[in-house]
Amino acid sequence: MQWHPRPVIFFLLIVLVYSILVLTESCRDKQKETLLPGSDSAYAGSTSCKSCHQQQYNDWLKSDHFQAMQPANDSTVLGDFNQVTYTADSVTNTFFKKDGKFYINTQGEDGQNHDYQVLYSFGFFPLQQYLVAFPGGRMQATRVSWDAREKKWFHQYAHQNISPDDWLHWTGQGQNWNTMCASCHSTNLQKNYDPSTDTYQTTWSEINVTCENCHGPGKQHIDFVQSKDYEKGATLKNSGLIYGKDTVSHIQLAACAPCHSRRAEISQNYMHSGENMDDFIPQVINNENYFADGQFHDEDYEYGSFTQSKMFHQGVRCSNCHNSHSGKLREKDNKLCLQCHKPAYDRREHTFHEKDTEASMCVNCHMTGRTYMGIDQRRDHSFRVPRPDQSIVYNTPNACTGCHKEKSNAWASSAIQKHYGPERKYHFSDDLLPGSLLDDKSEDHLIKLLGDTLQPEIARAAAAYYLGNIPSPLGAGTLLNALKDQKPMVRYHVARSMENFPEQVWKDAAIPLLHDEVRAVRIAAADLFHRLPQASFPSGATAFYTRADEENRQFLLYQTDFSIGNVMMADYEMQAGRYVSAIDYYLKGLKKDNQMNYARFNLSAAYNSIGKNEEALKTLLDAAAIDPNNDRIYYNLGLLYYEMQKAELVIENFNKAVQLKSMIPGLYYNYGLLLQQQGKGDEAEQMLLRGIKLQPDAINLNYALAFFYLTHQKPEKAKPYAMTLFALEPDNPEYQQLFHDLGIIH
Repeated sequence: MQWHPRPVIFFLLIVLVYSILVLTESCRDKQKETLLPGSDSAYAGSTSCKSCHQQQYNDWLKSDHFQAMQPANDSTVLGDFNQVTYTADSVTNTFFKKDGKFYINTQGEDGQNHDYQVLYSFGFFPLQQYLVAFPGGRMQATRVSWDAREKKWFHQYAHQNISPDDWLHWTGQGQNWNTMCASCHSTNLQKNYDPSTDTYQTTWSEINVTCENCHGPGKQHIDFVQSKDYEKGATLKNSGLIYGKDTVSHIQLAACAPCHSRRAEISQNYMHSGENMDDFIPQVINNENYFADGQFHDEDYEYGSFTQSKMFHQGVRCSNCHNSHSGKLREKDNKLCLQCHKPAYDRREHTFHEKDTEASMCVNCHMTGRTYMGIDQRRDHSFRVPRPDQSIVYNTPNACTGCHKEKSNAWASSAIQKHYGPERKYHFSDDLLPGSLLDDKSEDHLIKLLGDTLQPEIARAAAAYYLGNIPSPLGAGTLLNALKDQKPMVRYHVARSMENFPEQVWKDAAIPLLHDEVRAVRIAAADLFHRLPQASFPSGATAFYTRADEENRQFLLYQTDFSIGNVMMADYEMQAGRYVSAIDYYLKGLKKDNQMNYARFNLSAAYNSIGKNEEALKTLLDAAAIDPNNDRIYYNLGLLYYEMQKAELVIENFNKAVQLKSMIPGLYYNYGLLLQQQGKGDEAEQMLLRGIKLQPDAINLNYALAFFYLTHQKPEKAKPYAMTLFALEPDNPEYQQLFHDLGIIH
């Protein structure tokens, strides 16, 4: 019998988916954690708080929150605008005043210098930026900023020539105030973005960060304390505010986290439930923005670090260290830590450095610092013990060699062992680090961390995130169990990871997430089910999905003023088969950031889906011009050229992808079959073998190799691949003849 392979050359559709503390009783919260009700009361303004809360009001006037944003005038503008010129990275900037107004002459969107009026000062210390109005309600923040400590101008991206069409140029989306900055610098900020016109009508109740920014709208509180009921001793939860003065750590963090976190905002309509993930989706501690052990790398604004710490899990609140109203530290130097820690921690026997020296400061070992925005040093709030032993293996930073730069990690590790012995107390990074490598040993570490409910929620969520990249039956079973986890961040990332598993694995088990109590989890579940035809939904899932899908759609639409938000919306439309709409969103995203090459992969696929292969081809060629060493581009080009019946160009582009050492199994599968069709058997065999090495359980590759060897009268070589196929799909009718001819079935 002659075997004929099924049609196997296809155009690849890539759908991108949305990555020993000793405490005194003074630092422990004794209240139970409870969710707080939302509030529809109006904003009353910060001056309405002054008469009853004079000290807090005076403290606030001295804070960076008060100076977060102000109208530009002689009192608020710190920079030198006295006809000063500053040249950096090929651009000359002139700062001057005219008719009492502040101006900057600098490079604009067209590459030419223009005069721009400064409307607002933005920030205060250690640097101050300035806001300029642009058409469509946009405001842009300058990258040439004022150093408030050194009293000089500086460029935040020193030695980088940023072209006007770059996302990072001060006129581009990376410095768009409405999207990137506004919600954390003003009170009751309403972005009011209109995606149909790409314009804003952004509003605020007060220009800066005020009392109501943290405590919630105040009118209900004021009405209550002025009422006769209050005079008679009546009580009201939090006296009518969303967040009161004596909250547990989890609830207080819900007041701080909206701004002190790296997160996606779900909606401008906050639920104020006390659960952060009803309003925001925090960045998990993966190795995109953090070091693989969870130390901060890019900016994380404290939340992602602090929630890793033992301090947070012992009930320590932000306000234990910081005056909530002035923002200042409650004590200086090690006195701050000795509020809770034993005095022994401030002795040389613990620090191994002379007392009251810079090297003996607790923060320099347990809160290492990094500099952002050019001059702004921030500290890692995970309060971790230095682990140079991990640095040796994983090249992660540690505080010891961070100071002793001339020394090695091995020297630091040896010093730690000398003082504390060879064993280190367990930290979640002992599993997260090897888990993040995604090698053949990672799965066991990730499964252990995900199942350890004593570890921080954000670390366990990271384990769920990484497990999604190891689509094994064992990992799937672990993730299925975690669908019922008590922590919403874990459930959220489990739902996201399930996207990499066949629907049969999760379709029934994930239904409860569609009506989860937390909005972000419902959104992730809706996105998971969105890729399925509704006719295939399990019984009872459709109604839950419909409601959750509307929340997901509104969330995605809210993100469309971001370049990546348009790509997310485009992917959503793509999965629904609405290709024309998807193309529109991909193009909008690329207009905002023309370097987003992965958007071009999907845009090309969308064009292909509606028969516009010339547009699909141009899109991929544009991608290749930007990133000529990306193997996936050439693989996709080869697939497209095959569809366009340009065989020579198929071979040329498949070869380029192979030369770039592509790790895409499908490349070797399709290339092997093409070579087989051309009668190049030896080359075809080698390509198929390279593919099966990358993905030993790939059904298509096992079928192709079994078929190849059988047709070349080598049944002994065909049988192992057929046996793998039989183990994976024993009842598939398309393989029964193959199984029979090789004696696997009778």
